[in-house]
Amino acid sequence: MGPSGQARRQPTAWEAATPIAGMALLLGVGYGAYHFPVEILLIAASVVAGLVALRLGYTWKDIEAGIIDSIAKAMPAQMIIIVVGVMIASWIASGSIPMLIDFGLRIVSPRLFLVTSCLVCGIISLLTGTAYGTAGTVGIAFIGIAHGMGIPPGQAAGAIVAGSYLGEKISPFAASLNLASAAVRCNVVDTIRHLVWTTTPPYLIGLAVYWIVGMHTSLHTASAERISLIQQTLRSSFHYNWSLLLPPVVVLVLTLRRKPVIPGMLLSSALALLLARLVQGRSLLESANFCVTGFKLNSGVATVNELLSRGGLQEMLRISLVAFCAFAFAGIVQKAGILDAILERILRVARTAALLITSGVAAALATALVTGSAYLSVLIPGELFAPAFKARGLAAKNLARATQEAHSIVPVIPWAIAGVYMAGTLGVSTWAYAPWAIFNYTGFLFPVLYGWLGFGTAPLKADDETQVGS
Repeated sequence: MGPSGQARRQPTAWEAATPIAGMALLLGVGYGAYHFPVEILLIAASVVAGLVALRLGYTWKDIEAGIIDSIAKAMPAQMIIIVVGVMIASWIASGSIPMLIDFGLRIVSPRLFLVTSCLVCGIISLLTGTAYGTAGTVGIAFIGIAHGMGIPPGQAAGAIVAGSYLGEKISPFAASLNLASAAVRCNVVDTIRHLVWTTTPPYLIGLAVYWIVGMHTSLHTASAERISLIQQTLRSSFHYNWSLLLPPVVVLVLTLRRKPVIPGMLLSSALALLLARLVQGRSLLESANFCVTGFKLNSGVATVNELLSRGGLQEMLRISLVAFCAFAFAGIVQKAGILDAILERILRVARTAALLITSGVAAALATALVTGSAYLSVLIPGELFAPAFKARGLAAKNLARATQEAHSIVPVIPWAIAGVYMAGTLGVSTWAYAPWAIFNYTGFLFPVLYGWLGFGTAPLKADDETQVGS
């Protein structure tokens, strides 16, 4: 019952659209045009959603419960983000990231930088299954190399984000892939095989664009003097030896052995702090402070200082704050049935197999845009659309693929956890890198295209699709 005793009811079309339109207007005008803080705009959007929920008969206790439940679901991702902040600061303090930047400046060609960064990040993310870990480690090194070469930061960050999300989509270690398969009761191996058809074209398109842009990059951009200055500054600020590769190796090995991500990152950070003491001569107190406030470098060269002054718990708190505000909005629209009403209306138009696949992709995109959550964009449409796909004689892996493709767009959404994380970690705004994260925003087009062409769409062969090959 609502605050005045009325029974709860389902939202009408305009009631369901009001919070979504309000959020789009607030973020589009407030953030896009006037640069208001995203947190305030998301709180304002949550107020609009809350007023609609009250109108539908929900009490403040109901709304509060929805917010708490939504934030609770985000806690695993929040924990990873916080630990990544510690890991970044410790890796810089130890000299691991500066050494990787120096090494990259020596071997990477400016013309092939975008292709190389996308490929390397793609390989690392395939091996680890984590976009956050890839961007927060190898990605930072590539951003440093880009600074040294004079590559536009938006281009560099876009290529890094694109590569980092290759593994999130098709790595057997990726949590989102396993979640998408579990949500629709589909075998993970079959989902990966099915995803290859829609993952390969956008990734190759992105690489082709990066290659073309690179071939037209002026050689004057990467002046020898600029690179030499950065390398000299790094070498005068840090001591190098091969032991500095141990922190990233620890993360890679533990991930490949399917060990929990957070303990692996903490172990790597502890090793980096030890190396900061043994190799760089920093006190444990100094390094511990870096882990909280972020690493600070005073080298006398502004570019290098800006590049390496990052990481720490405090830097990640801003990301977590945006995430909490976004999940407050998501919790209200879920609790009040607003999101379900939108998805059900999308489902109603699915009268053919092609329309059903298109609707599945659209529902996943809508969920990602509304909630800013990669996991919810996989779970909610997966659970809602699974019976319809089965009724149409379509294998569940078609739906798992549709939700995974839409999941990839999350890092180019400014208010999404992934978007805020990538912007904060790489030091480049979401608006700046989004146009260059080609893989992320073109992938969802291919399952739709295949659905209409009747190509690469699997029919239902067995009721139990959790078995390999079913």
